[in-house]
Amino acid sequence: MSLPRLLRHAMLALLLTQAMAAAEMFVYFGSHSAGPGAGFSLARFDTDTGSLSRPEFLLEAREPAFFVLSAEGARLYTCNSGTPGGLSAYAVDPHTGHLTLLNRVLAGGGDTSFISLDRSGRHVLVANYDGGSVAVFALRPDGSIGDWTAFDQHRGQGVNPVRQTHAYAHAIVLDPANQFALVPDLGLDKLFIYRFDEGTGSLAPHVPSYVPIAPGSGPRHVRFHPNGHWVYLINEIACTVEAFNWDARAGTLSPFQTISTLPADFKGANACAELEIHPNGRFLYGTNRGHDSVAVFAIDQVTGMLTPVELHPCGGRTPRNFAFDPTARWILLTNQDSGNAVVFRVDATSGRLTQTGDPVAVPAPFCERFLPIH
Repeated sequence: MSLPRLLRHAMLALLLTQAMAAAEMFVYFGSHSAGPGAGFSLARFDTDTGSLSRPEFLLEAREPAFFVLSAEGARLYTCNSGTPGGLSAYAVDPHTGHLTLLNRVLAGGGDTSFISLDRSGRHVLVANYDGGSVAVFALRPDGSIGDWTAFDQHRGQGVNPVRQTHAYAHAIVLDPANQFALVPDLGLDKLFIYRFDEGTGSLAPHVPSYVPIAPGSGPRHVRFHPNGHWVYLINEIACTVEAFNWDARAGTLSPFQTISTLPADFKGANACAELEIHPNGRFLYGTNRGHDSVAVFAIDQVTGMLTPVELHPCGGRTPRNFAFDPTARWILLTNQDSGNAVVFRVDATSGRLTQTGDPVAVPAPFCERFLPIH
């Protein structure tokens, strides 16, 4: 590992340590809408009590549905959903939390829905949902978005005549070694595998180039387990979580379990959204839109197998994204159709959730991110 990356990792560890000791955090919210009053808002969160303040509007932005913060917290990168899809970079004021737009670029496809940073901090990766494509951009020294370094267009369709009429790339996530990128495509029922070069920012199809997912599943988001040996995929249409063994040297996935996020007697309409793994590696959480719940699973620490723990009400309608605070004692979840954010206490021993306080009003919420207050 290079010295610059070691320094970045050390800085991130320091920030997380400070965050765990600090009682108060900034929380950013992004809206899944455009027009006056839509964009970013900022709240404060108490990591001791789980108290969330009412967000205050920061600045207008076009559908900043999904966004990430750089490792040191100095930059914020967001998707701009809609057509044409795009991505934007902002400078973060560490004392006030205010954002300053650095630049905005087109992403190469419609409805850009997912954004991530490579582990060297030199590139930003995006998935264009309606465009069915993925792209990589270099980051300039000031944190703004530079030139394209990679682009790949998916083609084809799935078995669902309504939801899978063409490719729908829904996420792009790098492995812990920063050498492979996984891309779930909802329209094609494939989990693509790319080789990633952190020096050039290039993407190249791996061999094999994808893992097939059961027809009609609609793969959406994917996460690596903290141990680096297991990968978990949430399927939006089938409402399942699929588990894989990950061979980090070969860059290959081997499925070993598929489990439903819903109760056996549920008959209504549902679509899964986000999944996250507790930092202790013992529990996995996924959201159900329709059943309006959070599915909680225990992860066997030897086999990686999932066992249902509970289905907890999400405190509103249509849960989208959620995130652990830096202490991992709390989950903050947004309910899009209820226009609120809800805080849950996490039992680190059982994985169970307990709602804390009343829902807080947030306009058209989608994504949320924590930042230590300096």
